[in-house]
Amino acid sequence: MQRLFLRYLVLCLWAVVTVGPFLWLLSTSLKGGGENIFAYPPSLLPAEPTLANYERVLQSQPLWRYLRNSALVAVLAVCCNLLFSSLAGFALARLDFRGKALIFAALLASMMMPFQLLMIPVYQLAVSLGLRNSLLGLLLPHACTAFGIFLMKQAFEGVPRALEEAAVMEGVSLWRVWWFVFVPLVRPSLATLAVFSFIAVWGDFLWPLIIIDEPSLFTLPLGVNRLSSTFSLDWRLVAAGAVFSLIPVLAVFAFSQRYFIDGALKGAVKE
Repeated sequence: MQRLFLRYLVLCLWAVVTVGPFLWLLSTSLKGGGENIFAYPPSLLPAEPTLANYERVLQSQPLWRYLRNSALVAVLAVCCNLLFSSLAGFALARLDFRGKALIFAALLASMMMPFQLLMIPVYQLAVSLGLRNSLLGLLLPHACTAFGIFLMKQAFEGVPRALEEAAVMEGVSLWRVWWFVFVPLVRPSLATLAVFSFIAVWGDFLWPLIIIDEPSLFTLPLGVNRLSSTFSLDWRLVAAGAVFSLIPVLAVFAFSQRYFIDGALKGAVKE
């Protein structure tokens, strides 16, 4: 009993540490202009909570347009990553072809390479394809990821081979086996990949900063970055913009929490 109490105590303390920065960000966004946000000792609760910071942010910056751009890019990128990663993972897990081990080794090696190392060739590729200053160019690096292929390969390898053999004996084509047999059985892993992909695309700042020059195509991270220069680092407004950009991520995670947890525990582990 004592061990269980200590375990829950540690988990609660860790939850406070994890949620603390977000609560402080929310508190800062609700503080009025007459309140010192750098006061010592710090005060978590605003003296006079107000939504004026959110109103000023929405009036000064087209955050709804940035939100639309980010949502469109994130949804397309997640759909592409789920499709292409599941196809590639299925091929690596279930098909026998020459060089499969070498391809998988190269895939694992590419996961160790930071995006900054590939940034210039990816940018040159996007420019050569005419994707600069376009929403399609924003999702190019996220359309298929090495992590997604690896995750789906591990998930497909956990599916009993007897199900595949039974479907093949019934004359089902390989495409239909992938879609009707394997995909429904790895939904937790797909949900996990969707959450990770959405968070990565939604919070991406470096690639949109490089590929986009038109303000009308800015995503939310670029829009929030503009707040720091527009209001001379008024942290109340910057915090309001940051909270505004975090709400969709929290909503997506809350919606897919059950599948995400199942996939995190089982999807990448071969049973």
